[in-house]
Amino acid sequence: MIEIKAKLVRADSAIYATGERIECLIEFTHKVFTEEAEQVRSRNANESSLENLAWASAQLHCYRKTSYSISSVDKTSELTELIGRTALDAVTQAPGEVIVATKPKILFCDLKLQPGETKMYYFNEFVPREGPPTYRGHDIRYFYKITIATQRVKSKVQTLTVPIRVLPIPIIARPEELHVTVETNEELAPTNPFLEKREISELEISWHHLKNVTARRAPKFYRISNKHGFVGRFCLFKPAYKLGEDIVGSLDFDQCQVRCVQFSVKLQQQELPLRPQLEHQSSTADDSTSVSSFDMASIASGIAVDNLHKSSTSGSNRDKDGQLPNPSGKVSTISTTHQVCYATSQTQVVVPIPLHVTPTFRTDLVDVKWRLHFEFVTSTMMDFGRPNPESGELKAPAELPVETMVWNLPVTIYAANPLQIYAPTQTFNLLIK
Repeated sequence: MIEIKAKLVRADSAIYATGERIECLIEFTHKVFTEEAEQVRSRNANESSLENLAWASAQLHCYRKTSYSISSVDKTSELTELIGRTALDAVTQAPGEVIVATKPKILFCDLKLQPGETKMYYFNEFVPREGPPTYRGHDIRYFYKITIATQRVKSKVQTLTVPIRVLPIPIIARPEELHVTVETNEELAPTNPFLEKREISELEISWHHLKNVTARRAPKFYRISNKHGFVGRFCLFKPAYKLGEDIVGSLDFDQCQVRCVQFSVKLQQQELPLRPQLEHQSSTADDSTSVSSFDMASIASGIAVDNLHKSSTSGSNRDKDGQLPNPSGKVSTISTTHQVCYATSQTQVVVPIPLHVTPTFRTDLVDVKWRLHFEFVTSTMMDFGRPNPESGELKAPAELPVETMVWNLPVTIYAANPLQIYAPTQTFNLLIK
């Protein structure tokens, strides 16, 4: 019996970024139990007790599983790619189609193991930069697996898969234009001809660019109003965030003409299909994902018109033919915050971004975006209650006329450093009898 064990070298996190190197240790052991050990001693461990493996290889696969209907052109291209493949592709085929595959690396050929003997091999590979991230959505899934294949002599191929999570890193079109130095004062320091200058990889340049984008503060103010007048002003300190950060904003209700009784902010993920036939399918989705506005509220931004999304009713959102011009796709709510803010002049909004979600990305089939979904409950009753003549206190009214208005504000979420996300790896094993 042969036991195969595989474990990633990075023990604290099984998460990698596109363009990063994956390292894995693979062990092949000839397992011997108590009864077999006695038989081996009686035979003096001759050649008949040896285990022989013909070959073993390892490679990285990216799979796609979707409920979308793929056109005949795509199916023809897939059949064309099947020509010239080996029988190993049929064995390693997971529930889904392979869209990215690295070249297989041969670990060994004709390996013979004595009883109790162990051989260890080292496998490393770069995650392709053009591949999609790990994503589990409503209608499409992307997932990565390290496939370790081996075969005994005169036996079928056996495979062991090691799942990993991949985060997207934006590719810089012209990295030579981005100045990156190891130290901030490197250009001012005197040059030493005896020291070798370390070359900076493209991945380091991408990380540096990503750090600059997410750390840049660019406050934007949005004026919130409805048909009755001014409600408040919202300030978002920056438009781009990383996984694990908090989206922080502030709401100012000073000098308002309409009271905001309460509000809620939801961090939502949008899954938008890109192809025409997929857009037609998404347009017939249920209307439960889009919350209607009861008062035809309009929200205007005084500074950034580009990031403006005016709220409207579900009826006004349709054209004359009854079709949705901008389908919202499938929407998932990740986190929610809620506040009761009647008679509050200022307050803050803090929405956490979990580490397990997928950042913003785009492929040939789907576009995944993020947004903040606001729901405001407003009232024209500016004075809360009426004085109580008996005790001199304010008494809340039995009924409060309210109206609801909604607003969607797009935000961009980038990947965090995989080393900052704690996801301990485990050992994967396979027994070949």
